[in-house]
Amino acid sequence: MDGNGPFEIWDALGVKATLTEMEKAGYKPAQWVYDMLAKGIESFWSQSNNFITYYHIETGTYKFIGEDANVVKLKRYNAEKTIWKNSGTTLTDIGEGIVNLSFHTKMNTIGGEVLQGINKAIEIAEKDFRGLVIGNEGANFSAGANLAMVFMMAVEQEFDEIDFAVRAFQNTSMRIRYSGIPVVVAPHGLTLGGGCEMSLHADKVQAAAETYIGLVEFGVGLIPGGGGSKEFTVRFADEVKTGDIELNILRERFLTIGTAKVATSASEAFDMGILRKGNDAITLNKERLLTDAKNSCIALAEAGYIKPVPRKDIRVLGKQGLGMIYAGANAMVSGHYMSEYDKHISLKLGHVMCGGELSGPTLVSEQYLLDLEREAFLSLCGEQKTLERIQSILTTGKPLRN
Repeated sequence: MDGNGPFEIWDALGVKATLTEMEKAGYKPAQWVYDMLAKGIESFWSQSNNFITYYHIETGTYKFIGEDANVVKLKRYNAEKTIWKNSGTTLTDIGEGIVNLSFHTKMNTIGGEVLQGINKAIEIAEKDFRGLVIGNEGANFSAGANLAMVFMMAVEQEFDEIDFAVRAFQNTSMRIRYSGIPVVVAPHGLTLGGGCEMSLHADKVQAAAETYIGLVEFGVGLIPGGGGSKEFTVRFADEVKTGDIELNILRERFLTIGTAKVATSASEAFDMGILRKGNDAITLNKERLLTDAKNSCIALAEAGYIKPVPRKDIRVLGKQGLGMIYAGANAMVSGHYMSEYDKHISLKLGHVMCGGELSGPTLVSEQYLLDLEREAFLSLCGEQKTLERIQSILTTGKPLRN
């Protein structure tokens, strides 16, 4: 019963039985408890029409939690509304043809059980519903991928397993992007690494105002490997307009990842290119976050949602962009702003965002970029200094600059 309130515990023990024991011990509760029992009501909490209700003292009846029963609160839904669940996720029917997938792993980290949950949720939603919300009521949306699992596999040099895990994450991100139903992600609190990558691939992000979101993999000696490096490359290509200086835009997007920058609010996330102006939205009242996400999902469905087509027209700069990144990284090392290993990681990221060793600007596919991203991620997992950085975060919680 850990985490339950006093009246939930009292309900679990039995109101009548507990009252009898209290009286034997010389304690007498408030009169309203006797009045409640006299009406034949024998619990403080109940379920009605698939919602959890509570006993309201003034009216002597059960009422919905909060003032507005239409506000989505996952705790209100009973087991009948649970569509599917596994050890890390729960899929709930929240009404009007929309389902919600919530995480309940430690810090809502993303491992195999969460990836399985996302794929299953999309499969079920495509068949029986008209939209999916990915959101939860935990303290944070997600602290990112399960770093301890990555560390363990890297130490054991199980690179085939790491490759499988990264492919699974990438495929899940792409499943979110190219599903047959609208997928709205509702981040709040810490939304780091893999949690951010999930948001990057949603049809729409409905973010709480207090959302601290960013791609932080650089700090542990890695690059975003769940589609984040690819997606920032896509967004860079889409940002460029006729007459723009491409290298300046590439530098800005590159540094967002290369400095492991985290937005201090949802508003700042728009400036960083993590949230998309004209598409994504902010909810000021966190209590309404899932409600707003549900309504956004309904709006997309009713507007005639059409499954997107995978991109094969992403313009990358090749050696032209790599030259700028090499020059910038060398200057940062010379000025003692970064270590030699920071430079090494930077060049790996640059290799992805520039499309590899191409002789000049070229159009490539998303899958081409995902393959480069995965290759870079795997190679960094084999580096001793990356393992030292991951170990420092896992054991001390502090980044290591080696």
